[in-house]
Order: sequence, then C-alpha cells, then structure tokens
Amino acid sequence: MNGRVVRDPLAAVHPERDRIAIAGETATKRAWSTIAFYKPRGVVTTRRDPEGRRTVFDVLGEAGEGMVAVGRLDRASSGLLLLTTDTQLAERLTNPANRIVRRYAVTARAYVSDEDCAALERGTRDLGAASVRVRKRSRRETHLIVELTEGKNREIRRLFALVGAEVTTLLRIAYGPIELGSLQPGEWRALTRDAFSRL
Repeated sequence: MNGRVVRDPLAAVHPERDRIAIAGETATKRAWSTIAFYKPRGVVTTRRDPEGRRTVFDVLGEAGEGMVAVGRLDRASSGLLLLTTDTQLAERLTNPANRIVRRYAVTARAYVSDEDCAALERGTRDLGAASVRVRKRSRRETHLIVELTEGKNREIRRLFALVGAEVTTLLRIAYGPIELGSLQPGEWRALTRDAFSRL
C-alpha cells in the first residue's frame, strides 16, 4: 500500500486515496458509479444466496458489477434500493448518526387509528418511526406514508405488529434526496454526484 508492504489485516485502507498493489499488480480504481434500482418483491438483497433465491445482482447483471447495496430491503419488500461503487457514500447513507430519511408507502391489514400512528412515532426503546401519515383507511386496511431515519431489520413490520396491524405491502419510495420516481420493478437509472449534494 503506497509502496509499502502491509501485513496487518486491520490496517486502514482508503481506496479513494491509497495506491494498492497485490503481488506486484496495481489495483485499478473503479469508476464512480451509483444507481437507483427498483428492487422487485421476492428478490433478496445480497450478492449470493445460499438458498439459491434470486438476488438483486442477478437482476442487475453487469450493471451491478463492483457495487455494494446501500442498506437492505427484505425479500417481501420492494422499491428503491441504492447501489454504489463509493463505499464512503454507502457508509454516510447508512450511518444512523446521519439520520438520513427513508420514506415508505405502507399498506397494513387493519384500521390504523390516529392514536396508533402516534404510538408508532413514539415507538419503543429500539424501534420508532420519524413520522407516520395516513393516506386513506377503511375498516379492513390502511394506506400510510412512514418515514424512518435508521434502517433496522424489519423495523416497519415489527412496529406495526405492536399496534396489531400486519404489513401487507411495503414499498420504499425515497432514500434521502433520491426518489423512486417512474422506475418500474427491475429497472434502474444512473445517478450523479450532484444528486447527493444536499447530504
């Protein structure tokens, strides 16, 4: 690294700044690339799945080469997933201290009252929504917009279970300044660095 042999596996490496050579061959820096991808339902957010399920990288093919997913969406969820070659951007977007808003369109099988929405915002010691807004509701189901500032595992599903509501549809429609827009399941679009300037 930078002309020195480094044997410490815990040595800090900054791929954007450091020159790295392995067995005498210089590693080339990947071009900056970030995409907004509409993750279809039923696809897992991982590079390889030991159970043989279809992954986001299977769907993306060559477009996903060299990229990392920014956070995750569980198999039953769909919507906006960011992927990037910029590991620092990925860390900035997922670090809970930065409180980057993730916005979801949620359908719950239940009548979710205003009191339930307030309870979802209050949350528990380790779960809680930044905001919950009802779009429409009936006695059988409620359509809502939910905002989170952390990406905990199955957080929305676990939150709604606290008020006795089962989430039947979970669609991420925005991550920070990036919106899903007109993308359809399986489609993606390239993003520019400027798209993240507000961060």
